Amino acid sequence: MDIKRILRENMYTKNVYNKLRDKKHNYLENRKFNYTGEFIDRKKNSKDLCIVLAGYKEFLYPVVLGRLAKFSPKNMDVCIISSGVWSDTLDKICKENSWSYLSTEQNNVSLVQNIAIKNHPNAKYIYKIDEDIFLTENYFENLKAAYKLAKEGDFEPGVIAPLIPVNGYGHKRVLSKLKLEDVYFEKFGEISKHMAGHDRYIESNPEVAKFFWGKDDYIPTIDELNGIFSAESKKVNPCPIRFSIGAIMFERSLWINMGYFNVDFKGSGLGEDEVQICSYCNLHSKPLMVSENVLVGHLSFGPQNKEMKKFFDQNKDKFIVK
Repeated sequence: MDIKRILRENMYTKNVYNKLRDKKHNYLENRKFNYTGEFIDRKKNSKDLCIVLAGYKEFLYPVVLGRLAKFSPKNMDVCIISSGVWSDTLDKICKENSWSYLSTEQNNVSLVQNIAIKNHPNAKYIYKIDEDIFLTENYFENLKAAYKLAKEGDFEPGVIAPLIPVNGYGHKRVLSKLKLEDVYFEKFGEISKHMAGHDRYIESNPEVAKFFWGKDDYIPTIDELNGIFSAESKKVNPCPIRFSIGAIMFERSLWINMGYFNVDFKGSGLGEDEVQICSYCNLHSKPLMVSENVLVGHLSFGPQNKEMKKFFDQNKDKFIVK
């Protein structure tokens, strides 16, 4: 016997059932926005919002946030978001650049993103980047143009992303476009594939990350690559694998339709937002699309971080805008 169906349809119980259902729904929805912390509001009520998940790699801020300040449109809303930490350094940088700053006591990356988006109700286009993403010239304008181009094609995009060399999908495209696949195999003994995962060298081997950041001079700087690729004919491709969402853009409607970011998990939930976006886009035939004409840099994945910090400190010329 379907007790729920009986309670839902019975004339004596359906009103009570509906009220209890609505209370449960509201409780679950409110959990996705309840927090303690501080939001310093400097928003411009723009339709374009960039949220930057930061708070743990302070050594990168002068370059990463310097690039953001240089390349972000003046009328764009920028909100730096810190999950589970308050940063005086970020607070100062935000004040200097007239950016908003959100810090939550709860270390929950999905929660902090929900709050940031909710606190910018006029934002239609949401650009999300991580604190180890190095933006390039015209990133925001060109990524939005790529999204609109994708909407004119054979797919209904859910998310648009740039090419990223240190990325399971992007590294293969960069090698292919530069005709360096044989060089990669000769140096590392791994066949380049569109594959993500901790067993792949692109996510685990620091020497591979260094290679894509220009060690041995096979790969040009990200600014040079972005200039080369942006001059090519415009093209976007669907990504058939799990994509690391360090730099993406999506519409507010996607966030709403997927029920906002889920916050029910143990720990900080690092990567849970990625799983949710990739799963939702796949199941709803709204693929994550990658622009062939926009490129940004990603410093490294977790197993590469220690060595890549040293490489960064010793090779600032490969990261700073010329």
